[in-house]
Amino acid sequence: MDTIALAREKWEQHGWGDAAEGMAAVTSVMRAQQVLQARVDDVLKPHGLVFARYEVLMLLLFSSRGALPATKMSVRLQVHPASITNAVDRLEAAGLVRRVPHPTDGRGRLVEITAEGRRTALAATEDLNAGVFARPGLSPRRTRTLVGVLEDLRRDAGDLD
Repeated sequence: MDTIALAREKWEQHGWGDAAEGMAAVTSVMRAQQVLQARVDDVLKPHGLVFARYEVLMLLLFSSRGALPATKMSVRLQVHPASITNAVDRLEAAGLVRRVPHPTDGRGRLVEITAEGRRTALAATEDLNAGVFARPGLSPRRTRTLVGVLEDLRRDAGDLD
């Protein structure tokens, strides 16, 4: 039974037909996010990571120096600075990142990925690629279509530069 299809019917029966498709779309995306989040969580758990911390590690891994100011990380990951602080605190406690003095700003600090952080990020990526990203649950054509549709949604919300 598709509970979202049933909800769409109920929306129409209650006179909300003009919003029924939108409700079904939003609810479908939210449920799909839960499904994908569970898959990602299962893969990252053995690495001692959640997705937010994995994103921080990958951002640092991809940076030219392996280190960035927390404020820049917040902007690039589009999350509140407090979320970066929390993720960095936990990654630092696990020995995956460290805070170091900024080389040109005496007051500033950088978050730097450690060798263990690099190993963890790469191992987690191998597992995510094999277990989730290479097989997201859709054909390659439908995956490209989904990415395009979601890009349109993000653009409309002002999420893209």
